[in-house]
Amino acid sequence: MEVSLAGRSAVITGASKGLGLAMATQFAASGADVAILARRPEVLEEAKAHIGKTARGRVIAVPCDVSKAEQCRMAFGEAMGVFGKVDILVNNAGTSRAMPFEQITDEIWQEDLDLKLFAAIRLCRLVFPQMKERRWGRIINVLNTGAKAPRAGGAPTAVSRAAGMALTKILAGEGAPHNVLVNALLVGQIVSDQWVRRHQAQGANVPFEEFIGKLGAGIPLGRLGKAEEFAAMACFLASDHAGFTTGTAINMDGGASPVV
Repeated sequence: MEVSLAGRSAVITGASKGLGLAMATQFAASGADVAILARRPEVLEEAKAHIGKTARGRVIAVPCDVSKAEQCRMAFGEAMGVFGKVDILVNNAGTSRAMPFEQITDEIWQEDLDLKLFAAIRLCRLVFPQMKERRWGRIINVLNTGAKAPRAGGAPTAVSRAAGMALTKILAGEGAPHNVLVNALLVGQIVSDQWVRRHQAQGANVPFEEFIGKLGAGIPLGRLGKAEEFAAMACFLASDHAGFTTGTAINMDGGASPVV
């Protein structure tokens, strides 16, 4: 089965590195026009060059701090100005911030909610009307498995991600009569830049492959996931092949989560 996104246009947040970059690369290689959003212009340009090596569609780099409402509006306007429409939105920006509850200040809560929840709300509010009008749309919210199975010390991320799962279900219900499909992908342990940074901080003289091998030992599949595997699932959900799939929250965790 070939997954084609030819003729579609996508906006992907947090797209300069890691899972966002993998998704943008896969979407563009599948024929979509892709707007990649992230905060640092220089890193975005590097990502754009990387994506361009295999892209079959247009790629634009849009510097944007999605925790800021006005920057979300400007980024959406730029994508609309170049592409004329936004068929696919992937809300991927975020961090895996977690700490003991009593250490979380109001400021930390607000920063986390602005980045992971309100950014998605604002961007969905921007894209939803024109998707409904054209009777075709795909929204993918990238969350993590803590949204379903929060652990002690997992706030604030688990809380904001759980809210993101509720948002997914609400939008799926409202979008379904208009062929606007909304799903969530829940990240488990997948090799990305954060694991490279952790290896640099903790790995000492241990080779990276050995470092991630130990991390994957406790996962039922016996390994960490690959960014390309995550991107392939996102690409499927963004395509016509997933035309009867909406309101789902799919674990991408190798079977590790206790909640399906």
